[in-house]
Amino acid sequence: MYRQQPITEAKVKRPRDIEIIPLNFDAKEVKPVMSRDTLDLHYDKLAKGYAKRYNHNEGNPEFNYAGAFLHNIYFPQFRKVRDNNKPNGPMKGFIEKHFGTYEVFQKEVPMSIFSWKGEIDTIMKPIDSIRYYKHFMQAGMMSMEPQTGHVKAWVGGINYKHFQYDHVKQGKRQIGSTFKPFLYATAIDQLKLSPCDSLPDAIYCIEPNKFGNPEPWCPTNSSDKYGGFRTLKNALANSKNTISAQLMDKVGPKPVADLARNLGIESYVPDVPAIALGTPDLSVFEMVGAYGAFANQGIYVKPTMITRIEDKNGSLLYQSVPETKDVISAESAYVTVNLLEGVTKFGSGARLRHNIPEEDRNPVYRDVVTGYPYSFDNAIAGKTGTTQNQSDGWFMGMVPNLVTGVWVGAEDRATHFETIAYGQGATMALPIWGIFMKKCYENEELGISKEDFIAPEDLSIPIDCEALIPAEENSSEAKDLEGLGL
Repeated sequence: MYRQQPITEAKVKRPRDIEIIPLNFDAKEVKPVMSRDTLDLHYDKLAKGYAKRYNHNEGNPEFNYAGAFLHNIYFPQFRKVRDNNKPNGPMKGFIEKHFGTYEVFQKEVPMSIFSWKGEIDTIMKPIDSIRYYKHFMQAGMMSMEPQTGHVKAWVGGINYKHFQYDHVKQGKRQIGSTFKPFLYATAIDQLKLSPCDSLPDAIYCIEPNKFGNPEPWCPTNSSDKYGGFRTLKNALANSKNTISAQLMDKVGPKPVADLARNLGIESYVPDVPAIALGTPDLSVFEMVGAYGAFANQGIYVKPTMITRIEDKNGSLLYQSVPETKDVISAESAYVTVNLLEGVTKFGSGARLRHNIPEEDRNPVYRDVVTGYPYSFDNAIAGKTGTTQNQSDGWFMGMVPNLVTGVWVGAEDRATHFETIAYGQGATMALPIWGIFMKKCYENEELGISKEDFIAPEDLSIPIDCEALIPAEENSSEAKDLEGLGL
């Protein structure tokens, strides 16, 4: 595997502006090697976007230059398919290395393939088997005790025999709104904001050239609905991007990125406003460890799987020592948890509380959601996450002594659902969390808590917003839930 070496100003002076190399083929000719959607994403949006930001942004040349540089390497090498749809170039070399010839790749052979009802013995072309496996949704889940960092469950995929790829630590995908608690926690810790504080639900722009953006940054809500004021609790519960933009302008992207790094995020998190909407690619492993600090009174504990090693005689060979770090105050952590409890009470995770009769349920429940009704009545803090075009679904859920993260998506990022009702984290990932927690609670020996999160003794930030939420905001909540398929 090739690894891009970091390009720094110490090594490389800023080159001249980048010109995107035009495609040497008609975009409609790209099939079946690449879908038109994938081409549009990587060429029209990413390649051109990298170059544009690089050409107008001298404050951060290395990141944008690398992106544009790599895309300009790739696309000149791309050639339309010729010779009766036979591949050429690197793809041809890969096929010949692993299958001998392209003809062998197209020859039907006996094989055993995965299905949800058990393995199927069949005859299939290798190329068709690849297409077959692209249809499956993948998943990763990890569960950890936040006070000790002990990993209690680690499920890297749906079937190890047929999908030998770890979606917990090895896989990294865009995290969507599950990143927003880092933004809110920064604002709470720096500005002592309360969940009851209100901001206008209106399109908000961060001015150009601020925080390194060459153009105004004006994120919109997924529902494309606006109006009135929202408390921070309501805004996070319903994942309002307009409120996130205002908070990002107040605190700046660097403190938010720094908080993420202090919470154990080792993947690249750029200091740009867009991280407020969850643009970075992170792992389930990183996210569970980070969320654990919120449940552990602001103290990060690095996840660990091995607590001790003994020899055959019982002599201790190794004893793990928890790696801990005080990241935010216990008050800020608790207030953040309180915000996240709102998500499961009246926001995008509220279906965890529902017990709606079957005849009154949204069709989404009947079609895709398993394990419903969940009917949890204990303290649960959580956050759903949905990425662009409904490609990735996330759910991060916490009780006082267990933090669990779930990601669901396709192997190919270009695969996505047409509507947010099916492609949102509340539909894709939350059911896995719900079923898992149901089974945890069925086994009382596990000792999974149903108690409230512990509040610090010196809590000074008001969190009881019941009397402060106007009636019209409550009505807007109902509309939000309806729009999310809840």
